[in-house]
Amino acid sequence: MKALLLAAVAALSLLPAQALAWGAMGHRMVGEAAAQALPAEVPAFLRTPQAARDIGELSREQDRSKGAGRIHDHNRDAGHFLDLDEEGKLLGGPSFLPLPANRAEYEKGLQAAGLDSWKAGYLQYSIIDRHQQLAKDFGYWRVLTYAAAREQNPQRKAWYESDLVRREAQIAQTIGDLSHFVGDGAQPLHVTVHYNGWGEFPNPNGYTTARVHGPFESEFVFANVKPADVTARMAPLKSCDCPIERRTVDYLMETSTQVIPFYELEKAGGLAPRDRRGIEFAAERLAAGASELRDMIVSAWRASEQVTVGWPVLRVDDVLAGKVDPYDSLYGKD
Repeated sequence: MKALLLAAVAALSLLPAQALAWGAMGHRMVGEAAAQALPAEVPAFLRTPQAARDIGELSREQDRSKGAGRIHDHNRDAGHFLDLDEEGKLLGGPSFLPLPANRAEYEKGLQAAGLDSWKAGYLQYSIIDRHQQLAKDFGYWRVLTYAAAREQNPQRKAWYESDLVRREAQIAQTIGDLSHFVGDGAQPLHVTVHYNGWGEFPNPNGYTTARVHGPFESEFVFANVKPADVTARMAPLKSCDCPIERRTVDYLMETSTQVIPFYELEKAGGLAPRDRRGIEFAAERLAAGASELRDMIVSAWRASEQVTVGWPVLRVDDVLAGKVDPYDSLYGKD
């Protein structure tokens, strides 16, 4: 068994770094499990078996798009990880906390230490960006649903209904993207400088320096973890009633506490095929991602009544209160 794992490690070491992320099965399970656990307050079109399957497949898209081109990949790859050391510093440079307000400020702090966000990663901003986009998408869905049900003009009504179909497809895609990055954030090796073996760092505990990232999250998960293992370990719905920035930071910092347990597990032989210790660890991590994704979808839905839509901008709650006609703002009057 150990020989098989070492062979897998050797094979993965030949792959480019960008191949590293939860494998297709892991990301699919995170997306599907989260969608299947959505509460009734979320729109019904997202709570169907087909929607769950679609979200599971779309959760893989951020990896499937890799290899599109040098600029495409260079711009995006660092959005999948965050390189923290044991002191909560980015590659031994600036502290991760407090979180800068935007990537520009984040970049300034890194560059002052001779680093940049392409080296240190910016997974936190990928998650926040997609959550904010989802709240905006839900805002449009609220307005379109409201307007389509009340519009008397046949042409306008037809446009509202068509745009609602487009918006529902966009929501599924946005959730797929969010699912991918939240899923990455559940994998301890995505939030550490020790992302593929302990590396060239002080190593008094003798943790492996082998390239264990891919074999763990891809081959091991595919062969050993089943969807039921993930859904059975999901946490109850949790609302933090806090900004998405804080929720994201708390989530990633919690994941970072699992880096040492991962390396202890590997050292103890827990990543051998069918080892229950490894299966339990992987399933719990995937369930943490699925639980967080479900909760972020719900928080985006709840936030969506307060966003703005269209141009000139309209507040969603003003539209739903019947204070304004949204057609010109949504269709465009230039």
